[in-house]
Amino acid sequence: MEELSNERPPVIRHQARTVITHLACAALGLACAHAQAAPSTFGPVIGSALLCRSQLDNAYFHAYLTQAFGPSYKREGGAYWFRTDASLWGAKVREVMVSDDSSEIVFVGAVTDSTPEELEKSVRAHAGVPFRAQDGSAFPLRKSNPGSTIAYMNDKSKIYCAKFKPQPPGR
Repeated sequence: MEELSNERPPVIRHQARTVITHLACAALGLACAHAQAAPSTFGPVIGSALLCRSQLDNAYFHAYLTQAFGPSYKREGGAYWFRTDASLWGAKVREVMVSDDSSEIVFVGAVTDSTPEELEKSVRAHAGVPFRAQDGSAFPLRKSNPGSTIAYMNDKSKIYCAKFKPQPPGR
Protein backbone atom coordinates (compact mmCIF):
# COMPACT_ATOMS: atom_id res chain seq x y z
CA MET A 1 0.00 0.00 0.00
CA GLU A 2 1.33 3.44 -0.94
CA GLU A 3 2.11 5.92 1.78
CA LEU A 4 0.35 9.26 1.50
CA SER A 5 2.65 12.23 1.73
CA ASN A 6 1.80 15.41 3.61
CA GLU A 7 4.04 17.27 1.18
CA ARG A 8 2.06 19.71 -0.99
CA PRO A 9 2.53 19.64 -4.77
CA PRO A 10 4.84 22.42 -6.10
CA VAL A 11 1.94 24.38 -7.63
CA ILE A 12 0.08 24.52 -4.33
CA ARG A 13 3.28 25.50 -2.48
CA HIS A 14 3.82 28.34 -5.00
CA GLN A 15 0.21 29.51 -4.68
CA ALA A 16 0.43 29.40 -0.89
CA ARG A 17 3.68 31.39 -0.96
CA THR A 18 2.06 33.98 -3.27
CA VAL A 19 -0.99 34.32 -1.02
CA ILE A 20 1.21 34.69 2.07
CA THR A 21 3.33 37.34 0.31
CA HIS A 22 0.23 39.32 -0.74
CA LEU A 23 -1.22 39.06 2.78
CA ALA A 24 2.05 40.24 4.30
CA CYS A 25 2.18 43.20 1.92
CA ALA A 26 -1.42 44.12 2.72
CA ALA A 27 -0.85 43.77 6.46
CA LEU A 28 2.21 45.99 6.32
CA GLY A 29 0.53 48.48 3.99
CA LEU A 30 3.13 47.96 1.30
CA ALA A 31 2.54 48.30 -2.42
CA CYS A 32 4.57 45.17 -3.26
CA ALA A 33 3.84 45.62 -6.96
CA HIS A 34 6.69 43.63 -8.44
CA ALA A 35 6.77 42.29 -11.94
CA GLN A 36 6.45 38.55 -12.39
CA ALA A 37 8.24 36.62 -15.11
CA ALA A 38 6.27 36.30 -18.30
CA PRO A 39 4.65 33.00 -19.25
CA SER A 40 5.85 31.19 -22.38
CA THR A 41 2.66 32.29 -24.17
CA PHE A 42 3.44 36.00 -23.73
CA GLY A 43 4.97 36.47 -27.19
CA PRO A 44 2.26 34.70 -29.17
CA VAL A 45 -0.62 36.22 -27.16
CA ILE A 46 0.51 39.77 -26.40
CA GLY A 47 2.95 40.14 -29.30
CA SER A 48 0.28 39.14 -31.83
CA ALA A 49 -2.22 41.54 -30.27
CA LEU A 50 0.27 44.44 -30.34
CA LEU A 51 0.88 43.80 -34.04
CA CYS A 52 -2.90 43.74 -34.69
CA ARG A 53 -2.69 40.08 -35.73
CA SER A 54 -5.40 38.87 -33.37
CA GLN A 55 -8.87 39.84 -32.28
CA LEU A 56 -8.87 42.49 -29.55
CA ASP A 57 -10.99 41.54 -26.56
CA ASN A 58 -10.08 43.66 -23.55
CA ALA A 59 -11.78 41.29 -21.07
CA TYR A 60 -9.69 38.38 -22.38
CA PHE A 61 -6.43 40.34 -22.24
CA HIS A 62 -7.23 41.72 -18.77
CA ALA A 63 -7.82 38.17 -17.50
CA TYR A 64 -4.64 36.90 -19.22
CA LEU A 65 -2.47 39.69 -17.79
CA THR A 66 -4.00 39.34 -14.30
CA GLN A 67 -3.29 35.61 -14.31
CA ALA A 68 0.25 36.12 -15.65
CA PHE A 69 1.34 39.15 -13.62
CA GLY A 70 -1.17 39.63 -10.82
CA PRO A 71 -3.59 42.55 -10.49
CA SER A 72 -2.95 45.76 -12.41
CA TYR A 73 -0.99 48.32 -10.42
CA LYS A 74 -2.98 51.29 -11.71
CA ARG A 75 -6.00 52.27 -13.77
CA GLU A 76 -5.29 55.40 -15.74
CA GLY A 77 -6.02 56.86 -19.16
CA GLY A 78 -8.79 54.39 -19.89
CA ALA A 79 -6.53 51.39 -19.23
CA TYR A 80 -5.38 48.87 -16.67
CA TRP A 81 -1.57 48.92 -16.35
CA PHE A 82 0.47 45.81 -15.53
CA ARG A 83 4.17 45.66 -14.65
CA THR A 84 5.96 42.89 -16.51
CA ASP A 85 9.27 41.13 -16.65
CA ALA A 86 9.14 40.21 -20.32
CA SER A 87 10.61 40.83 -23.74
CA LEU A 88 9.19 40.94 -27.24
CA TRP A 89 11.23 40.97 -30.45
CA GLY A 90 14.39 41.39 -28.38
CA ALA A 91 13.06 44.51 -26.59
CA LYS A 92 12.53 44.65 -22.82
CA VAL A 93 8.82 45.21 -22.01
CA ARG A 94 8.28 47.08 -18.73
CA GLU A 95 4.52 47.60 -18.78
CA VAL A 96 1.51 46.31 -20.67
CA MET A 97 -1.80 48.11 -20.71
CA VAL A 98 -5.25 46.97 -21.76
CA SER A 99 -8.28 49.20 -22.23
CA ASP A 100 -11.05 49.34 -19.69
CA ASP A 101 -14.65 49.83 -20.84
CA SER A 102 -14.67 53.64 -20.55
CA SER A 103 -14.11 54.27 -24.26
CA GLU A 104 -15.39 53.22 -27.68
CA ILE A 105 -11.89 51.94 -28.42
CA VAL A 106 -10.40 48.64 -27.32
CA PHE A 107 -6.62 48.47 -27.22
CA VAL A 108 -3.58 46.60 -25.99
CA GLY A 109 -0.27 48.43 -25.58
CA ALA A 110 3.21 47.95 -24.19
CA VAL A 111 6.02 50.24 -23.05
CA THR A 112 9.54 49.11 -23.99
CA ASP A 113 12.99 50.36 -23.02
CA SER A 114 13.86 50.77 -26.71
CA THR A 115 13.54 53.94 -28.73
CA PRO A 116 10.91 53.81 -31.49
CA GLU A 117 13.67 53.46 -34.10
CA GLU A 118 15.23 50.52 -32.25
CA LEU A 119 11.85 48.86 -31.66
CA GLU A 120 10.86 49.29 -35.31
CA LYS A 121 14.08 47.58 -36.48
CA SER A 122 13.67 44.80 -33.93
CA VAL A 123 10.03 44.09 -34.88
CA ARG A 124 10.92 44.05 -38.58
CA ALA A 125 13.85 41.67 -37.96
CA HIS A 126 11.94 39.25 -35.68
CA ALA A 127 8.37 39.43 -37.00
CA GLY A 128 8.82 40.78 -40.53
CA VAL A 129 6.38 43.66 -39.95
CA PRO A 130 7.43 46.97 -41.53
CA PHE A 131 6.35 50.35 -40.12
CA ARG A 132 6.18 53.71 -41.91
CA ALA A 133 6.66 57.15 -40.36
CA GLN A 134 3.38 59.08 -40.61
CA ASP A 135 5.01 62.50 -41.08
CA GLY A 136 8.38 64.22 -41.28
CA SER A 137 8.42 65.47 -37.68
CA ALA A 138 11.22 64.75 -35.22
CA PHE A 139 9.00 62.29 -33.32
CA PRO A 140 6.68 60.68 -35.88
CA LEU A 141 4.17 57.95 -35.19
CA ARG A 142 5.07 54.76 -37.03
CA LYS A 143 2.27 52.56 -38.40
CA SER A 144 2.13 49.09 -39.87
CA ASN A 145 -0.33 47.93 -42.54
CA PRO A 146 -2.37 45.86 -40.04
CA GLY A 147 -2.76 49.00 -37.87
CA SER A 148 -0.13 48.65 -35.13
CA THR A 149 1.46 51.92 -33.97
CA ILE A 150 4.83 52.72 -32.42
CA ALA A 151 5.03 56.06 -30.61
CA TYR A 152 7.47 57.91 -28.39
CA MET A 153 6.88 57.74 -24.64
CA ASN A 154 9.55 60.05 -23.22
CA ASP A 155 12.88 58.32 -24.08
CA LYS A 156 11.18 54.94 -24.55
CA SER A 157 8.58 53.65 -26.97
CA LYS A 158 5.03 52.49 -26.77
CA ILE A 159 3.59 49.99 -29.23
CA TYR A 160 -0.14 49.43 -29.43
CA CYS A 161 -3.05 48.17 -31.44
CA ALA A 162 -6.35 50.04 -31.09
CA LYS A 163 -9.68 49.40 -32.76
CA PHE A 164 -13.25 50.55 -32.34
CA LYS A 165 -15.37 48.14 -30.32
CA PRO A 166 -17.72 46.09 -32.44
CA GLN A 167 -21.28 47.29 -32.17
CA PRO A 168 -24.13 44.88 -31.51
CA PRO A 169 -26.27 43.99 -34.53
CA GLY A 170 -28.95 46.53 -35.38
CA ARG A 171 -27.02 49.61 -34.24
